[in-house]
This record gives sequence, C-alpha cells and structure tokens, in this order.
Amino acid sequence: MVRPASFGANPETATTNFFQSTDKKTDPRTIQQAALNEFDNMVELLRQHEINVFVIDDTPIPVKPSAAFPNNWLSTSPEGVISVFPIYAPNRRAEKRDDILKMLAEKFVVKDLQDWSEFEVEGKFLEGTGSMVIDHENKVIYTCYSPRTDVSMLEKFANANNYRAIIFLAIDKNGQPVYHTNVMMMLGEDFAILCEEAIEEEWELIAVRQLLESSGHEVIRISKEQMHCFAGNMLQVKNSEREKFLLMSQTAFDSLTEEQKEELAARSKLLPIAIPVIEKAEGGSVRCMIAEIFLEKK
Repeated sequence: MVRPASFGANPETATTNFFQSTDKKTDPRTIQQAALNEFDNMVELLRQHEINVFVIDDTPIPVKPSAAFPNNWLSTSPEGVISVFPIYAPNRRAEKRDDILKMLAEKFVVKDLQDWSEFEVEGKFLEGTGSMVIDHENKVIYTCYSPRTDVSMLEKFANANNYRAIIFLAIDKNGQPVYHTNVMMMLGEDFAILCEEAIEEEWELIAVRQLLESSGHEVIRISKEQMHCFAGNMLQVKNSEREKFLLMSQTAFDSLTEEQKEELAARSKLLPIAIPVIEKAEGGSVRCMIAEIFLEKK
C-alpha cells in the first residue's frame, strides 16, 4: 500500500472514471488530511487482524494525486513475476518507482520483471489488476473493454504469462463503459462477485458465468447500484494465521442485502473499512488500494 502525499481528485483520470465525484470547492489540504486519516486507519485495522501490509510513503514531488492505488501499475504472480503496466493518465506514470521494485526483490524471490511501460507512447494501456481480474490458479484473466484496457496489450500480457483472457463489454448506470474490471467483479477462492446487469450482451454474460462456474466459483450477483457503491471492489486475503478475510469499504458493506452478507460471511470474515473521502475523490475503493504480493519470501 502507498501512503499518499498529495491525494486529491485527478482531472486526468476523471474523463474515463465516472465514479469520481469530488466537490471542487473542497480545500485540497482538507482532502489530503482526510485521505491520510482513512489510509492510516485502514492499515491499522488490517494489522489488528494480522493481515501483513507493507506501507510505502509516496514521494511529494512530482505530485501524484492517485498514488494510493498501486495495483494499477504493479502486480505480482505466484510464478515469481513482477509486472509493471502502461498507465492511461500521464500524471500517474510517475507512480512507478524503482525503489519499490528493489524492495520487493530484496524481500522476495523474483524470477522475472516484465515492464510493459513502453506501450504508453503507442497509446496502449493495461492498468494492472484494475483492468484485469486474474484467476492465478486457473490461469484465466477477466477483462472489460475500456479506454484504459487495450485488447492487443491484454493479449500480449496473457500470452507472455500463459493465461487465457476473456473480454466483454460492461456498462455502468450512466451508460458508460465501466472503467476498470475490478469495479464490477471480484474473485474469491470459491466464489465470485459479479454485476451481471452491467454485461448487456447475453452471450458474453453466459460465457463469463460458465467460465466462473466451471472453475469452481459460485457467482454472487450485485446490482448496478451496488456496483456504484463499490460492492464489486472487494478483495479476499489471508492473514498470518491463514484466516480468510473479505476486505471492502463501509460503503460497499452498507449496500449489501442481508442475504448477500450471509453468503459472503459463510466464505470469509467480512472486514468493512470506512474510506468515503478516498472513494469519492478518486473513484476507487479498498481493492484498488492494495497490490497483492504472491511472491515467495526469501
């Protein structure tokens, strides 16, 4: 997780992220302090539940309003691969830091580093585990079309890592393409959360459902309204005792029905985290703030 130094609404991401909705009259210093409080509280809550977190401080210069979302430029895999991705917004590209990559290489076994950043000059983007919901066990990538997700880039990444990719169109409640796949779906160990309403082409929905179910994932449906409350932006993790937790924002938790909560609680301990300022200002939630480390410890 990256502790932000200059958090705020990013005008360069707002053109494709219709989940952003900041009041422009709000003082930027107020937003930054509120975001820091939310971030620190989130880290403390995770650690209270023995969920291991590496916290890295954002650098103040250059200003990086979206630095709290490292999962868009960085991912790791159980095969020992670190991937660095091409990012849509030019002011987000400075988030990529060699010192973070070196820290990972010092603490974990890294067998390969794939840096796809060169494709930014061609206008081809693939924003990490925002663009891709990855099933590492079954080697499948789920992706929705977006200005931030280039199909040829997806194919290159999938082929390089021996993944199968399935791509589909997802539409939000405003009739716009969903900007990141991890807003409308997530994968747990034996379940998936999916906003089926967002996939309007029936054959695409059938294909996604069949692939999820055939790989052992029971589908828990959410509505578009719940998607806009970030109910699709959850992450299942294990703590140091191997207990399973489902991380989500308080906004997402509050949007769930009692039946949905029961279904999810049967599979993981639910851990809601209050981050209303971060969600509203940047249009990203709890899952977006975490880049998972699948690498083997040294």
